[in-house]
Amino acid sequence: MVAHTVLLDFTVPSSQILDAEKRSNLKSNITNVLKEYFVGLKHLTECNVDGSLVILFSGPRGSLITVRGYSEGLVTLNIEYFKQDDEEALVSFETGRDLETALLTATSASRSHTLAPIKRGGPFERYFPTADERLLEYDIDRLVFEARSPYQKVQIVHSKSLGNMLVLDELQNLSEADLIYTETLMQRGKENYEGKDIVILGGGDGGLLWELLKENPKHVTMLEIDDVVMKACSQYMRSVCGDCLDKRKTSSYEIIVGDCVKALTHMIEEGRQFDYVFGDLTDIPISPTPHGDAWDFIRLILNSSMRVLKPTGKYMTHGNGASCPESLKMYEDVLSNLSVPVEYTKDSAFIPSFFEDWIFYQVSLK
Repeated sequence: MVAHTVLLDFTVPSSQILDAEKRSNLKSNITNVLKEYFVGLKHLTECNVDGSLVILFSGPRGSLITVRGYSEGLVTLNIEYFKQDDEEALVSFETGRDLETALLTATSASRSHTLAPIKRGGPFERYFPTADERLLEYDIDRLVFEARSPYQKVQIVHSKSLGNMLVLDELQNLSEADLIYTETLMQRGKENYEGKDIVILGGGDGGLLWELLKENPKHVTMLEIDDVVMKACSQYMRSVCGDCLDKRKTSSYEIIVGDCVKALTHMIEEGRQFDYVFGDLTDIPISPTPHGDAWDFIRLILNSSMRVLKPTGKYMTHGNGASCPESLKMYEDVLSNLSVPVEYTKDSAFIPSFFEDWIFYQVSLK
């Protein structure tokens, strides 16, 4: 059960909005077309808003139809109604295209476009943004898990094509189809983890820990703040994390639940050093400048991580989408101004559930 919102727009000469007589003809033409497609259409009200025309209609099945004509000649038409699971769509994709064609002809519009219905208000969300904030609709068919931890909203949803998918605070995080994400982060086949001491900052889905354990490291320490994420993934994302989240400590790894900044500070005080530090925390922020709390956190993590790296060690992390070159450049500028000099390489991979190329960094001490 969701609300369907069908969005249609077309462009007419601006005179059809600005000229009173032509505007009246436009309203009549639009109304006549709508009456053909919506039985029982009723004119509710109309008004002018900052020079634009607004008309409100009601239609079958409690539908609400809003027409707005802007002074520049753009006309938008929104159709919203509630659809039960077993009901046919009031406006199918084919009906929407037919309606678009009829309006295009009746109004002599120069262009038009109809979107597939936006589905809102159901038990799970279907839309998540790309790194540069384009909206993607996923083929999600059910909510598997939902809880609110002290830190964030935690959901696992099921996608027909991607399997179960972890969603944190309404942002897609990792799916069962995303092994390439973890393999590119760890540079599988390019780095040798056998016999190495490793620390993971974050990594609550368990995917990185599980894959690293296959490389026969000496020991892996994972620092994750959100126990709810780990418990959910251990139950519903086992193809990603295996059984490594079932236990908090074994001879080959230890999971410490808590603030990784405090844990890093303690490691620095103890003089501990690692062959690899993985930053599997927040993405590089999307912002106009490299300032603010998120950037301060990234600088703190980077500088602290450099202090627990062995001279030959590496800091491995994910960046953001290749569609965000400005933010990636800011991050690289941050790397160039750490408390110690570093050098870096980077790699990229297309991540199935992100629907885009993602950038990964490998940072070494000079």
